[in-house]
Amino acid sequence: MSSLPRPALAIIGGSGFYDFFDNDATHVEVDTPYGAPSAPIAVGEVDGRAVAFLPRHGKQHEYSPHTLPYQANMWALRSLGVRRILAPCAVGSLRADWGPGTVAVPDQLVDRTSGRPQTYFDRGGVHISFADPYCDELRTAAIKSASDDLPMKTQGTMVVVQGPRFSTRAESRWFAGQGWELVNMTGFPEAVLARELEMCYAAIALVTDLDAGLEEGDGVHATDVFAEFKKNLGPFKELVRRAVGAVTGSDTCERCRVHTGVQLPFELP
Repeated sequence: MSSLPRPALAIIGGSGFYDFFDNDATHVEVDTPYGAPSAPIAVGEVDGRAVAFLPRHGKQHEYSPHTLPYQANMWALRSLGVRRILAPCAVGSLRADWGPGTVAVPDQLVDRTSGRPQTYFDRGGVHISFADPYCDELRTAAIKSASDDLPMKTQGTMVVVQGPRFSTRAESRWFAGQGWELVNMTGFPEAVLARELEMCYAAIALVTDLDAGLEEGDGVHATDVFAEFKKNLGPFKELVRRAVGAVTGSDTCERCRVHTGVQLPFELP
């Protein structure tokens, strides 16, 4: 463990994105005050840079969105030295012109989950700024990774629903009516937990379907979502690799640091 490179950058892979490294990687089991993360964390190299990879749902998709060990996942990454996180994920589109195969780099988030532990600050009267939930520097790196293989949208609002069910048509139309573009099940509390641990965080979203309110038919089915994600997985991974190469710096940016004016109730791992 002592000889393991300390990765300042991590990738959290979403549904269908269960591995990242072409070469050998070291798998590290990390214990946290919140239990074990979704899977052992792989540490490998991308263009000579140490990078950590964690499959969000586990290696065999063992975890549903509402049962994910979010606190353990983020704590484990921070304890390995991670300060910046790129978070690929599958999303539904709330816009007919953002069809399957579109990549979006959201700049805003709406939380519609319930019952998920969403903070490490259960004592101490700590309040953090979350007006801009995604790191501008990481978003810029992701946007630079665009290619002709997957059309990219450089902003958008992602609404995160509780799951594991998909939205009703009425819910989907309501979300779209608010001007939101994407719907997802895992982007919260992941983003805010990263902020509390002073890690930069940005989502890179791959559209797999039009949400139920946008088209007629039987609605969204998991089998179709996985099939669409698998179809685009190769170019999507390449996009993420390019984003890794475009990330400059290895420490938390100033905006993503916690400025609370009070003493934190624990030391950051």
